[in-house]
Amino acid sequence: MIKIIAIGRIKEKEMQGMIAEFQKRLKPIHPIEMIELNNSNKDDMQSIVDDESNRILEKISEKDVVVLLDLKGKDLSSPAMSEKLVDWIDSGRTVIFIIGGSHGVSDMVRSRANFMWRISNLTFPHQLVRVMLFEQIYRMFMISKNHPYHK
Repeated sequence: MIKIIAIGRIKEKEMQGMIAEFQKRLKPIHPIEMIELNNSNKDDMQSIVDDESNRILEKISEKDVVVLLDLKGKDLSSPAMSEKLVDWIDSGRTVIFIIGGSHGVSDMVRSRANFMWRISNLTFPHQLVRVMLFEQIYRMFMISKNHPYHK
């Protein structure tokens, strides 16, 4: 099982449609679930980060493989990331990708992560990152199956 935990909800119909398309493509390949958590309603930045991070951590078990999307993460090619994903899935554990809120995540989430991945050096809206993540997960599976989609 793959889960994507993200802070905030996608409101744009176009992005919802793109995610739905990749969910449809992934359904026969591997189970995937998106968990959207509400943005924090706290007043200051640190309280927001702590609140959102604590709610993320509540959704993770000790056995899960946790991949945090983070600007401080490792840059990997799609084929290299595909190898990692296949290894994690073969271990029989749930793989959880985390997309934090606009203020980031706490050090507790970073320390819980088994792997930190920088999906790009560029800055993107969180909603677009979700679309990109779904596409990359689909691409990783296509790479692992030697499907021509990757080219």
